[in-house]
Amino acid sequence: MLTRLTGLFGNHLPRLIAFDLDGTLVDSVPDLAAAIDRMLEQLGRTPAGEAKVRGWVGNGAAVLVRRALADSADPVQVNLVEDALQLQALKIFHACYHEENGRLTRLYPGVPDVLNVLAGLQIPLAVITNKPLNFTGPLLQQMGIAHLFKSVLGGECLPHKKPHPLPLLHVCEQLGVPPAQALMVGDSRNDVEAAKAAGFVSAALTYGYNRGEPVAACNPDWLLDDFRELLL
Repeated sequence: MLTRLTGLFGNHLPRLIAFDLDGTLVDSVPDLAAAIDRMLEQLGRTPAGEAKVRGWVGNGAAVLVRRALADSADPVQVNLVEDALQLQALKIFHACYHEENGRLTRLYPGVPDVLNVLAGLQIPLAVITNKPLNFTGPLLQQMGIAHLFKSVLGGECLPHKKPHPLPLLHVCEQLGVPPAQALMVGDSRNDVEAAKAAGFVSAALTYGYNRGEPVAACNPDWLLDDFRELLL
């Protein structure tokens, strides 16, 4: 038990484990898709559906809304969306998601058990997400895992968000942990690149949201198919 985890840290436990939220701890796409479709309908547009939205998430609400308005994740198409329209749509999305948040979101298999084991080992746990904090906190509460985290950082809390290393370094400073003794667990290129830039060890889950790209292509230090592998 914990052989691989301790092996990444010189046969010691990490002094901090930070987790992404969407696509790592929870599958939130059904709620996000419901809110996006309600937003599009209010703007007189055709709903996108869950399959499309699943390919658009991972860079925060503002980018998600732009992709929905463009009906594409292609940066060229996304950049053509007018700022005024994006701001109008983002306000509608936030109102809709406030009502949808947590309704259909589910924890991935093994998440509560693994988090409880890690917390029981006195490893400080954190959530570092690009999701706004006003959605993140209530969702963690609804999922019954909020009490397990020493720090929760949303996408608007600092001047930069993932893949910038600042959020990871901020949590290290907050908890008094050297980055080299910390693990970042995520599901996307944003998480892996942030971890590498911050000097964290990186772990990536293959089941999350990475806009159609295998997360293995990001070369994380540890690739997992199941959250429970953190305890192997």
